[in-house]
Amino acid sequence: MKVEEIVPSALDGERLDRIVALIADISRSEATKLIDAGGAEVDGAVSESGKVRLKEGQNVVVDLEKIPEAELPGPDASVTLDVVYVDEDLIVINKSAGLVVHPAAGHGTGTVVNGILALFPEVASVGQPQRPGIVHRLDAGTTGMMVVARSQRAYDSLVEALSDHEVGREYLALSWGVFDSPSAVIDADIGRDPRDPLKMAVVRTGKWARTHVEVRQVFNQPADITLVQCTLETGRTHQIRVHLAAVGHAVLGDGMYGGARAALVAPRPMLHAARLTLTHPGTGEEMSWEAPLPEDMAAVLAACSWEEPV
Repeated sequence: MKVEEIVPSALDGERLDRIVALIADISRSEATKLIDAGGAEVDGAVSESGKVRLKEGQNVVVDLEKIPEAELPGPDASVTLDVVYVDEDLIVINKSAGLVVHPAAGHGTGTVVNGILALFPEVASVGQPQRPGIVHRLDAGTTGMMVVARSQRAYDSLVEALSDHEVGREYLALSWGVFDSPSAVIDADIGRDPRDPLKMAVVRTGKWARTHVEVRQVFNQPADITLVQCTLETGRTHQIRVHLAAVGHAVLGDGMYGGARAALVAPRPMLHAARLTLTHPGTGEEMSWEAPLPEDMAAVLAACSWEEPV
């Protein structure tokens, strides 16, 4: 599995090992080992050193299969998972807020993966060793429906289905402001923010991304706020948060993308994966799961109301 990025202006002049670490979400030392193993290409050529400094606009391709084998994630029975469905191929969970999906730099334990391995140890051999069973992710602050592959055939099938945009993912989000129309399609490429490489942004050099938005409910107290349903056609990092912020409707509580405001304080980005639909990799049956609104989001929603203008 390879990931391709264009060097943004924020990383102009930075060393390749730092850029690879950001792209692959690994430590600097792991990035150095990956480069030494021939796992990084710059403008079509395999790089032999992580010390080379890159310029804005250069093309970097990272081979995730060559991430050095660090200590593999292990089971952690202290991780509480809300498993809503399980069979020999699939594990579907309702992810809670604050739970990181898989081990990465800064989050070595206490993740969804560690909890899954405690319940289903056989998942250790499915997919990528560092993130076994994981075919898609939810941000740490996002709640709701997420599927994990329990078998290799399910992993291969789900990865292909996600790539072909055949997995339905519907989210509910509380966003700032009032939309001009009841529905919209946000079609804007997403890539690294040229001003901050830890963030994503709508950029000309990004990857194609499309989000379908439908207004569900509008409020004007304590401020103009809209409950929207967002359906993903693609699945880029932070896609809904970036797209809504780009059109002036940042997700309420999202401090990274301008959604943390004094008019109504939220404990996290008010984004919830409400519905997941997929074709079962074994039976071919279409299956769907829904997650009720979590308590913290329901409480923020309850603080919103509509008052007729005088």
